[in-house]
Amino acid sequence: MPRSHGERKRTRKKLSKRKRERGLSPISRAIQRFEPGESVHIRIDSSVHKGMPHHRFHGMTGEVKGERGRAYIVEISDGKRQRKKVKELFIRAEHLSPQSEGTQ
Repeated sequence: MPRSHGERKRTRKKLSKRKRERGLSPISRAIQRFEPGESVHIRIDSSVHKGMPHHRFHGMTGEVKGERGRAYIVEISDGKRQRKKVKELFIRAEHLSPQSEGTQ
């Protein structure tokens, strides 16, 4: 059987929702606003396909640098200690959640 090489390969557990969360996401998640300099968590909502980051960034925390259209520019540091790379991701608001003050 041929192997899948798509964008969402090997994400069966990572992008699946629990029973009560299935279906469309609430509209309040899509209209939330973020200011530049604000810290956000990247939590992929699998019911919204537009503006979805790659699944390797799921669970990471980044900083909002600005807006581009309906998406936000989120800067994250990726890599090991010696070779940290700063990456810019374009993510829509449905896949972001604000970082609370007490969480690090």
